[in-house]
Amino acid sequence: MWKALALFFALVLLVAASRQQEIGVEHCTKLFLTDALAFAGNVREMRVAIGQIDSTDANSIANAKEKLKNARLAYKRIAYFLDYFFFTSSRIYNRPPKTEIEEPHLEYGEPMGLQYLEALLFDNPGGNKAEMLRQCRFMETAADDLPALLYNFKATDAQILESVRLELVRVMTLSISGFDAPSLKSGLKEALASLEAIDEVLKPYMKHSKDDIVWKWLVSCEVYLAKSNNFDTFDRLDFLTSYALPLQERIGNMIRGMGLEINEKGTLNYNAKNIFRPDAFAKTAFGGSANTDPALAELGEKLFFETRLSSNGTRSCASCHNPALHFTDGLPKSIGIHPGQAVRRNAPSLIYSAFQHAQFWDGRARTLEEQIRTVIHDSLEMNGKPAEMVRKFAKERPYRRLIKKIDPNRKTLTDTIIYKAIAAYVRTLQPFSSDFDRYIAGNKSALTDRQVIGFNLFMGKAQCGTCHFAPLFNGLIPPTYTLTEFEILGTTASDDLVHPKTDPDQGRFEARPTPYFRGAFKTPTVRNAAVTAPYMHNGALGSLEKVMEFYDKGGGAGLGLDIPDQTLPSIPLNLSDEEKSDIIAFLHSLTDHL
Repeated sequence: MWKALALFFALVLLVAASRQQEIGVEHCTKLFLTDALAFAGNVREMRVAIGQIDSTDANSIANAKEKLKNARLAYKRIAYFLDYFFFTSSRIYNRPPKTEIEEPHLEYGEPMGLQYLEALLFDNPGGNKAEMLRQCRFMETAADDLPALLYNFKATDAQILESVRLELVRVMTLSISGFDAPSLKSGLKEALASLEAIDEVLKPYMKHSKDDIVWKWLVSCEVYLAKSNNFDTFDRLDFLTSYALPLQERIGNMIRGMGLEINEKGTLNYNAKNIFRPDAFAKTAFGGSANTDPALAELGEKLFFETRLSSNGTRSCASCHNPALHFTDGLPKSIGIHPGQAVRRNAPSLIYSAFQHAQFWDGRARTLEEQIRTVIHDSLEMNGKPAEMVRKFAKERPYRRLIKKIDPNRKTLTDTIIYKAIAAYVRTLQPFSSDFDRYIAGNKSALTDRQVIGFNLFMGKAQCGTCHFAPLFNGLIPPTYTLTEFEILGTTASDDLVHPKTDPDQGRFEARPTPYFRGAFKTPTVRNAAVTAPYMHNGALGSLEKVMEFYDKGGGAGLGLDIPDQTLPSIPLNLSDEEKSDIIAFLHSLTDHL
C-alpha cells in the first residue's frame, strides 16, 4: 500500500512539475478559445449581412463586404493555431477559391470558406446570394464547434513557438501580397491582426526569457502596419527589410535561447536569419536532396556536358541548358536529338530548380534524378542508353579520377550514379547573387528607385507574388513550402494577343488525368527571368512586355478564350505602362551574377 501511495504522489509531483515547466501553452489555448468565440460571432454577423443583400442596394453589398472583412480579421487571430495544429479544419475557413486536387489520390476539394465568399461577393452578389448563405451556414456551424477541438488537446511550448514563427512567414509572403483577399485588399489589416495575435501568444515567453527586444520589434511592425492604409502603395520592401525580417531573426534567437526549437514541418531552416537568406531552406527538404556530395557534383558537372550520353553523340544536358544563357537555350522549344525537330516544351532555367517538389512543366517527375533519367532516355530529347556508356567512361582517366573521389574502392559507374551525379550538380545552381539579394542582405544602393517600386507592385497591386511566392518567387506555397503549385493560365499559342488562340498542350492533365489539371503547369521561378526569354511552357511570349500584357489582361480567359477552369483571375489588373515598366525593372534585379 505504501508503495502504491508513494507511486501516486510521485505521479502527482511529476504532472505538477511538467505543468510548471510549461511556459505559454495554457495561455495560448485560452487565447485561442476567446478568439475562436469572437470569430464565430463575426461569421454570424456576416451571414446576417449577406442575407440582407439587395442587388439594387449598394449599401447592403458594401455592408456585406465590411462584415466579410471583419470575419477575415477575426480569423487571422486564430489562423496560426488552426493551420499548425488542425490544418484540415482550417481548410473549412480559408482555402483558395478553386477546386483543389489532393494528390496522390486525386481527391477533389470543392471551393469553400472566406476566400470563396469573397470571389462570389465581388462577382455577382445578387446572383450568388444563395450559395453565399450556404457557405455561411456551413462555416457558422463549424465555427461554433471550434472549442471542441481543445478536447484532450496537448501541445508543447516548442510547438506553440513554431506555429507563430510560421505565421510570421505567412504575414511576410502571403498577407502583405493580398493572397487571401485580392479584391477586399484587406491584407495589411490582416497582417496586423496576425502580428497582434503573435504578440499576445509570445508574452509569457518574452517574460520567461527576459527578452524585451522581440517585443520592441513586434511593436515596430504593428505600428508600421497600423499607419499604412493604402494596400496598393504600401512599401513592402521597407516593411520587410526594416521591420519584419529583423523580427524573424530576433524571434529565432529567443526560441533557441530557451532551448525550444523544433522543426516539425521540415522545409525551412530555422538556423537561417530570415527567409531571404541563401540557407533559408533545409537541404533535405526536397526529393533526393541528400545527394549533395561535392565529389558527386563534380562528376555530375562533367557528365552535364557529356554528349556521349545521347544516342548520336551530339546532345548533352548543356545543349538545352547552356550556362552562358543562365542554363536555358533561348529558343521557344528546344531542338532535340533529331536535327531541326523541336521538343514539346520550352527549356526553363535549371537555376533554383532544386527548390521544387515536382519537376518538368507538368510535374510528372518527383525528383531531379527521375527527371534526368527521363530526359536522357526520351526518344525526342537525347535517346540515350547510359548503361552502355558507363564501361567506356570508367576506362577514361578523367572519369576514373572523379569516380575515386566519390569512393576510393569504386572502379565503375552505373546509370543510377550518372543520374545522381548530374542531379547533385544541378543542386549547386543556387547562387542568390542578384542585386535584389544584395539589397535584402543590407546593401541599400543595390536597387534603383524604380526597382523598389517594381517589387512593391509585384508583391501588391499586380498580384504577381500571389503565385510566384517569396523568397524563391516560384510556386512553392508558404509558409511551409511543402507543395508546388500548378496554375491554369489559359496560355495562348502565340504572342498575338489581339487574335489569341488557345494552346493545345494539356499540361499536368497528361500526367494526372483530372479535368481540373487540364492546361495546368508548374509555376516556375521568375529569378533570372529577364535573361531567359522566351516565356511560358511553349515559349510563346518573347518578351517580358508581352508577359506583362498577358497577365494584365487576365490571362486567356481575360483575352476572351474559353478557359472554364482558369485559376488566374480573369479580371484585368489595369496596370499603367509605367507600372509594368517598374515591375520589369524589378525582374531585372533578380538576375544572378554568374
